[in-house]
Amino acid sequence: MQWQPLTSVEQLEQIKAESREHAVVIFKHSTTCSISATAKSRLERQWADVGLGQVTPYYLDLLSYRPISNKIAEEFSVRHESPQLLVIKDGECQYHGSHLGINLQEVKKLAS
Repeated sequence: MQWQPLTSVEQLEQIKAESREHAVVIFKHSTTCSISATAKSRLERQWADVGLGQVTPYYLDLLSYRPISNKIAEEFSVRHESPQLLVIKDGECQYHGSHLGINLQEVKKLAS
């Protein structure tokens, strides 16, 4: 799994455009939260097993880039949570899960 850092609001337009070609994942992570660390570790361990090689994963450090998280909530009409995983496809959020309820099988269904 190769995380792409999400560090600017302008990248959201790029992500929406990219999502018209293939599904894109945004993972919102709090670097000081143990639940967030557990969710991130689970994602990284399960990514290859689930077969999500065609999905681009973006990583957002919430503590460093909180305004981007706010823009994501506004842009994709989802309530902010942390940790949170969103699947963007065709320019829209097709799935969002949070905490240990993040389900990579659901992500795989949408990515196919």
